[in-house]
Amino acid sequence: MIQPLLDPGFEPAVHWVRRYREACEAEPASRDVVIALERPDGTVYTVPLRLLPASDAHAARTHRYVERMVKFLLWQKGGSTIAVCGAPDVAAHLGGIYCADGERAFDADLMGTRVFLAGVRVVSRDLEEAPARHEPKVSVGGSTEGCRIGFDLGGSDRKCAAVIDGKVVFSEEVEWDPYFQSDPEYHTSGIRHSLEQAAAHLPRVDAIGGSAAGIYIESEPRVASLFRGVSDADFAARVRPLFRTLRAEWDDVPFVVANDGDVTALAGARSLGDCPVLGIAMGTSMAAGYCDANGHITSWLNELAFVPVDFREDAPADEWSGDLGCGVQYFSQQAVARLMPAAGIVVDDPALSLPDRLKQVQSLMDGGDERARKIYQTLGAYLGYGLAWFAEFYELKHVLLMGRVTSGPGGAIIIAEAEDILRAEFTAVAGAVSISAPDETMKRHGQAIAAASLPSLAG
Repeated sequence: MIQPLLDPGFEPAVHWVRRYREACEAEPASRDVVIALERPDGTVYTVPLRLLPASDAHAARTHRYVERMVKFLLWQKGGSTIAVCGAPDVAAHLGGIYCADGERAFDADLMGTRVFLAGVRVVSRDLEEAPARHEPKVSVGGSTEGCRIGFDLGGSDRKCAAVIDGKVVFSEEVEWDPYFQSDPEYHTSGIRHSLEQAAAHLPRVDAIGGSAAGIYIESEPRVASLFRGVSDADFAARVRPLFRTLRAEWDDVPFVVANDGDVTALAGARSLGDCPVLGIAMGTSMAAGYCDANGHITSWLNELAFVPVDFREDAPADEWSGDLGCGVQYFSQQAVARLMPAAGIVVDDPALSLPDRLKQVQSLMDGGDERARKIYQTLGAYLGYGLAWFAEFYELKHVLLMGRVTSGPGGAIIIAEAEDILRAEFTAVAGAVSISAPDETMKRHGQAIAAASLPSLAG
């Protein structure tokens, strides 16, 4: 293993899982199990696993393996019922975790109550009772005709573009600070201002498409970190209907808002002209999205900020969920800030924001500072091991990197380091996957431009 320069304790998920699977292969009594994730609308995702025998000697390893796999699958695909088929002991363990006072109470509440409006439950079934897979597909956007507005709402800035028949005629980036604003009017007025700025450069507005961090169902925010400062009551009353309200202000033109990760994948598919594409945006948080080999956006959530990538027992914690070793701490501005002390970079003001800390590192990198280079090399190591892990769950061909963290010369270092690790340790993945980054304009405004293509003028 090639240890990340500034994080020698890093335990790649892909290595830990492969060791467990090797133990299963060496144990004749290992058992077959199916994990099924079910949604209230009838969508079912199924994943076969092989587990060590049910015994005290193997329980701790098996419980950790299944718990981490379920955590990944839950945030990759999404569901409110976790069915464990063929392993009642594992179902009992998960049931004690995904409950109101369990270790995964955050996930159970957020995924069940807020995303699917039904509490998460864990059920045990016989292997023969495993449900059939049922995954609906959604066609990728890509409509370009007419006069359109596209916007992308990030944690430190919002971007907006005016597009006429696929050609950008205006783009703008405005800094804002939405995370801890308690009044939804802050968010509404900011988005409204961006739409008005873009509309001023169009003869008319035929459609509006948006990209935003969070989970959106029919353009309604169900979970969105941008509104984390808003009370539950205001979220239900004013945030969920936010984009319906804005649509009404624009004469009910087609208005679609999608998860920013899915729009990243759409931007990648459009720029590369090929699929499948895993898009990763390394910004204030981590966003991801996926277009499959047929050019379709799947029904999956692809919230990789919450999936485990580091299996060490004392991995850094996600500030929101409290879980350890999840993607946001390795593929975002939070990762840059976390690595600065290890690199020997002093932050004089403890209150300095994440974007400003990133700017400090980027400025040092522009000056050839070796400490900054080590941060990017460490991020690249995370990416290399992360992609080998993601390849367990996705068919990978193109990986497109976006976001402020990848801007400037540091982005090339991240890609080069990731490619070195894949070639050294994961030759099959290295031979199948191309990692690329768009030009600077596309990095900063690509999601807003791609978002403009989301709505169809037919409705």
